[in-house]
Amino acid sequence: MERISDRMKTTRVLSIFGTRPEAIKMAPVVLALNENAGVESRVCVTAQHREMLDQVLQLFDIQPDVDLNLMRPNQNLSELTAQILQSLDPILTQEKPDWILVQGDTTTVMAASLAAFYRGIHVGHVEAGLRTGDKHQPFPEELNRRIASVTADLHFAPTNLSRENLLREGIDERRILVTGNTAIDALKLITAKPAPDLVSGWIKEWGITDGSKRLVLVTAHRRENFGEPIKQICLAIKQLAERYGESLEIVYPVHLNPNIQEPVKNILGGQNGVTLLPPLEYVALVHLMKAATLILTDSGGIQEEATGLGKPALVLRDKTERPEGVTAGVLKLVGTEAPRIVAEASRLLDDRTAYETMAHAANPFGDGNAAQRIVKGILDFQP
Repeated sequence: MERISDRMKTTRVLSIFGTRPEAIKMAPVVLALNENAGVESRVCVTAQHREMLDQVLQLFDIQPDVDLNLMRPNQNLSELTAQILQSLDPILTQEKPDWILVQGDTTTVMAASLAAFYRGIHVGHVEAGLRTGDKHQPFPEELNRRIASVTADLHFAPTNLSRENLLREGIDERRILVTGNTAIDALKLITAKPAPDLVSGWIKEWGITDGSKRLVLVTAHRRENFGEPIKQICLAIKQLAERYGESLEIVYPVHLNPNIQEPVKNILGGQNGVTLLPPLEYVALVHLMKAATLILTDSGGIQEEATGLGKPALVLRDKTERPEGVTAGVLKLVGTEAPRIVAEASRLLDDRTAYETMAHAANPFGDGNAAQRIVKGILDFQP
């Protein structure tokens, strides 16, 4: 006979994340968990990215229950992984969650899923099944997400292609739920907000508002692009600025990592037509994307966001785990060699037909209701 206490039992879920991109994509899930009476929601942050993480927590009004504050200057991946494992284990013992939720492919995701597995705790992997097929691209993200897939009990795949990747790896189809990508959920929440005054001021100052200039937004920071690739990207930006002169404003919010800061400032510092900004809060970045004509990026999340906004994006990588956007036509892989970046950007800036073809491509990444599907998947789970 069913007891009243059984019906009233809540599912205890601990969401664990550490970087800004994770926080952006987990925020809609945390909000959906908080709204469900059948869930006791808790949040743990590793603070793998301290400053940028805090911006997103404040934006979505999320108060972590546990803050491990593990960011250290110039720490390597081995040190970070060890810190996360050692710091999380007593938290899992104390919190006693039925589930942990992790998102994506960071070191936090890999280490947290492993720590939960050691403790016999169910693992839900948000944005599961993304693959390039090359463990070195992106590094270390491709291996991180593969490890998370081995430990996960539920795989929340953003697309059918991600589901197919998991099935090829032998994952039980009953453990895979296609949800859409929570990046689109977050994008819907943020685009409903007005642009910050600072962004509106910049856009007017640069001449974007009155149409006298077009805006190209650049984000480039990935580990595999350290060294010569980021130098090539900067040279391409410099050449585009010189080619288009006063008709173009290239804006580059520069990641705090010194491997990015140094070459960017050496090559682009003082360059006419190029504005270097500090890392931006998410809401500001989204509204700059909305104002942009073209986006150049090596970011995974921005590939999805650009697609959601209908903004053509040139992907500064040789491989992407989001080929749906390439197939849909809104993304194009261009690598990191300056001549190709310049050629492809120029084609879109000069050829209106080519531009419009990319700008009107369909969005394959979801309808903005992924978070609700994820919560339902946890509550409906049958071991």
